[in-house]
Amino acid sequence: MATGAGATSAPNPTAVDRSPVPTVVRDYLTLTKPKVQSLLLFTTVTTMYTAGTPAISRVLLTCLGGALSAGGAGAINHAIDRDIDRMMTRTADRPVASGRVSATAAIAFGTALGSLSFLLLALTVNPLAAALSLSGLLGYVFVYTLWLKRSTPQNIVIGGAAGAVPPLVAWAATTGGLSGMAFYLFAIVFFWTPPHFWALSLLMKDDYARAGIPMLPVVRGEDETRRQIVLYTVLLYAVTQLPFCAGGLGIAYLVPSMLLGGVFVYFSVRLLRAADRRWALRTYLFSLAYLALLFLSIAIAANV
Repeated sequence: MATGAGATSAPNPTAVDRSPVPTVVRDYLTLTKPKVQSLLLFTTVTTMYTAGTPAISRVLLTCLGGALSAGGAGAINHAIDRDIDRMMTRTADRPVASGRVSATAAIAFGTALGSLSFLLLALTVNPLAAALSLSGLLGYVFVYTLWLKRSTPQNIVIGGAAGAVPPLVAWAATTGGLSGMAFYLFAIVFFWTPPHFWALSLLMKDDYARAGIPMLPVVRGEDETRRQIVLYTVLLYAVTQLPFCAGGLGIAYLVPSMLLGGVFVYFSVRLLRAADRRWALRTYLFSLAYLALLFLSIAIAANV
């Protein structure tokens, strides 16, 4: 029997879940936002090898602590945003939004992960790394999710500081302190976040509008969002030259940073001129590759 718009299909009693992972385990794993974490962990590893030559055990413990912290923040975010997640096509089937996991359980799970992260990093790495990781979790939950996300189109600009914490954690884990280079890496991720996320928000404008979230394309329009992407990409290009200008990294970093930055600026300008979804998607996808390749080049340049 055909189903029309708004209808729900009856469950098929003969259907079998062929996944070897139980649904409840998949749901709790989804709460931690593993896809988002992968890039954060990559910047953590490359930063650690930029800062020094840490033991493999320290790298693994730092990554585990970072994953627990980011996962805890993600789980709490799922609980807080469950109302707006239900209104958006991309997020409607999330575990809390769909009702498969209760908000109370998600918050308890996220709090447990965050607490475990702090204890793990404080006891096996160092207290500074633990405190910085906790600050990232608290910033994401209280500053971005609870305050900025629903109140200002600059939410991702200011809130992006929480996502830029992993390089600081990694540097502290490796050296026991922070230096100018650590803050340069923080700034790179900070200025990368707006053009990366705004490219995605152009693709999701209707979802954000339906949910009442004041993302830049909804409040200021798509044209202004594209102009802001160009502006922040140029600012990002300038920021990425600081490690070379300050003498921290040499020509082995300067060349790839200029090439990658030039391509990113090209994508953003093409997006401004083309004003279509195809270039928004291309810019978003390139931004992911850009950050990974840039941090890889930083680690290589620091060890040649």
